[in-house]
Amino acid sequence: MLKSEIITRLNEKFKSLSSNDTEKILNLFFNKISTSLDLDKNIELRGFGSLKKKINRAKFVRNPKTNEKIFKKETHKLHFKISKILHGRINGPNSNSQ
Repeated sequence: MLKSEIITRLNEKFKSLSSNDTEKILNLFFNKISTSLDLDKNIELRGFGSLKKKINRAKFVRNPKTNEKIFKKETHKLHFKISKILHGRINGPNSNSQ
């Protein structure tokens, strides 16, 4: 789902909000999540899941083409853990997956 589709659906549900207001609210939501992750805080959205910043440690890696060893600096990655409620909705008895 695209951000524009989310804005459109929210505008259909909440008629009193303009498209600009809805976009500002959504941007504020995403910015708050980003800044919290920058400050090493975990994000928990009840019924959806949690987001956490994890560290990829610094290490030597090998270039498969030239077999050269290269030092890779420490980096961060985003880890998402699905909630039990969402997991149940996706994999429940009414699930269409095989």
